[in-house]
Amino acid sequence: MIDICCVGHITADKIVTANSVTHMPGGTAFYFSYAVSKLDMNYLLVTSIAPAEMHYVDDLRSEGITVNVQSSACTVHFENIYGDDPDKRIQNVLEKADPFTMSQLEDVDAKIFHLGPLLADDISVDIIKNLASRGLVSLDVQGFLRKVVNKKVYPTNWPDKKEALPFIHTLKADQAELRALTKRKNVLEGARLLAKWGVKEVVITNGSKGSIVYYDGIFYIIPAYQPTKVIDATGCGDTYMAGYLFKRLKGAGVQQSGEFAAAMATIKMESSGPFMGTEGDVLTLLANS
Repeated sequence: MIDICCVGHITADKIVTANSVTHMPGGTAFYFSYAVSKLDMNYLLVTSIAPAEMHYVDDLRSEGITVNVQSSACTVHFENIYGDDPDKRIQNVLEKADPFTMSQLEDVDAKIFHLGPLLADDISVDIIKNLASRGLVSLDVQGFLRKVVNKKVYPTNWPDKKEALPFIHTLKADQAELRALTKRKNVLEGARLLAKWGVKEVVITNGSKGSIVYYDGIFYIIPAYQPTKVIDATGCGDTYMAGYLFKRLKGAGVQQSGEFAAAMATIKMESSGPFMGTEGDVLTLLANS
């Protein structure tokens, strides 16, 4: 059986920072997959992409990542613009891919299904319910909270949240996404509300300020680790979740899992592109912090 199956689109990203403009693949499917591939895990990516970008899948496979891919009319095209604060970005959507279907997942058995929707119609509630009958469902909620107007991305609510959230074991959101989802400005209140709606583990990230995990009535405060330099924050949340789910699946507690995840995100931030470190690099950072 697969340990973790990630479901999400690979994107074609344009990343704009104060120092450079870079064109590269991205999305939860991309960053999560590379991070998990550096860990001892039986992993599968289920994705969808246009033929013109199929070489991104070839690159993933060359890293030893198993990919089930379905051709899409278009690839998701994102433009991410960062200013001086790496925790903030302006995001535009230039093209979108076909939604996922149940037929893409009917033969997949996994202990954890990690869902990385990038836009609101990527993954249906019916798919979430079906996967929850076969394994634990982890969700990066960001895509369900994105409204695209004239190609620009704005925060919005998720109309189907109360139907879907009882089927979500682990939910990851940043603080802005938590406010959009719960209408609560206080992080602790928002996390408690998600638990009331059915989520078992609530993971709330706040960039360089660290993260909070709410599980079984307890709040765990996870520190952020200081990077030697900040090069590219894109994909840090996906890298965090790769580390967090890996450690939880291996039986680690919430605090240890969160600290491992935070250290992975720090290492990823120190270079452009996906996480290319090792589990040993993460353990070294933790030991020296």
